[in-house]
Amino acid sequence: MNKLFFISIIAALAGFLFGFDTVVISGADQQLQQLWGTSDLFHGTFIMSMALWGTVLGAVFAGFPTARFGRKNTLIAIGVLYFISAVGSGLATHPYVFSFFRFIGGIGVGASTIAAPTYIAEIAPANERGRLVALYQFNIVFGILIAFFSNYLLQNVGSAPWRWMVGVEALPALVYLLGIWSIPKSPRWVLTHQGNVEEANNLRSQLNYPPFSTAEIAAITTPKQHTSSERLFTKKYRFPLLLAFLVAFFNQFSGINAFLYYAPRIFETAGLGANTALLSSVGIGVTNLIFTLLGLYLIDRLGRKTLLHIGSYGYIISLSLVGLAFLQEWEGLFIPFFLFLFIAAHAIGQGAVIWVFISEIFPDHLRAHGQAFGCSVHWVLAALITLLMPVVLGLFSNPGIVFVFFAVMMVFQLLFVLLLMPETKGIPLETLSTRLQK
Repeated sequence: MNKLFFISIIAALAGFLFGFDTVVISGADQQLQQLWGTSDLFHGTFIMSMALWGTVLGAVFAGFPTARFGRKNTLIAIGVLYFISAVGSGLATHPYVFSFFRFIGGIGVGASTIAAPTYIAEIAPANERGRLVALYQFNIVFGILIAFFSNYLLQNVGSAPWRWMVGVEALPALVYLLGIWSIPKSPRWVLTHQGNVEEANNLRSQLNYPPFSTAEIAAITTPKQHTSSERLFTKKYRFPLLLAFLVAFFNQFSGINAFLYYAPRIFETAGLGANTALLSSVGIGVTNLIFTLLGLYLIDRLGRKTLLHIGSYGYIISLSLVGLAFLQEWEGLFIPFFLFLFIAAHAIGQGAVIWVFISEIFPDHLRAHGQAFGCSVHWVLAALITLLMPVVLGLFSNPGIVFVFFAVMMVFQLLFVLLLMPETKGIPLETLSTRLQK
């Protein structure tokens, strides 16, 4: 295995824990509400979406440790947070205690969306950057698949299956921590934030790269030297900020997180039994994985813009069909099949693109902070939508209206892709950040 690919896989395992942590709660969803007898609003706010509020906190503030203490050290801290969250959630005896430990794990998720893509983008060559950064998304969907499958296998284990469902995450968290200690620091971070050319070149040699050339050192360090007190939220960076905001905004208004968190409940609404609903959720994970692999293959060939273009059409068609199937009360496997199409559209489009694109469009010295901004938008919206979904599903006897709304939002995403989004594939990071400054 190529050493660079192996190192990228280890860093991207933060995404596996992200995916697992995000979706594992879906299997415990209704068990926990029945156990503690909570209202829909309390359940959505404290049980289901608390991890997402932790994710918001992690995304907002992780730009600082990622820039100050380095990408690798931040990734280590993330693994510790995942482990503590898994053990604490599995042992919780009160809804507030459970929510607290889910919140801790959420901080790890939010921080990982900054540190891992940033690290991989900085060690990857321009012509392979999309594929290597997209390994993070691959691990997210692999974690989602394993979480769905784990929930299915553990649904009848013990008197409280939910404890096993959420607690088993401690095992992959330990594996991740063991692996992350072995990876080198980001040479670009050492050069940009510490100015240590010798150490940066030593790290480059560990990645089987030649030393930084004089021109590369100048391109990476000169902007930092001239703008040591520069802030991200200035007119100069308004275009990359707008791009990051819109990509994150449309990612969540596709309805992807709302669906993943409540997949078993939505399948039961469609007329499937509880056991079949959990099994159908595994099918969602398999579909997600297959089409993420396709996106991984295509992202450096077709480009980020093309994949989001394709995904937008897939969203509009699949979400419209899901909404129509619910509203017309079609029976059988129509709704699960249309939802599989929705997941395929997401995996090959937004799923493959979002973390790659945001990690590319900001300059080296502000990349972690730019990544934090885009991720914060993503996670604030994810938390709000997840919090409100139980209430919305309770208000509408038929969820078809919700899916039609998401379909309309994807029409606006298509317009964004056609009219505003630039292509970033194969362009060196320093060249790209210069082009996007206005």
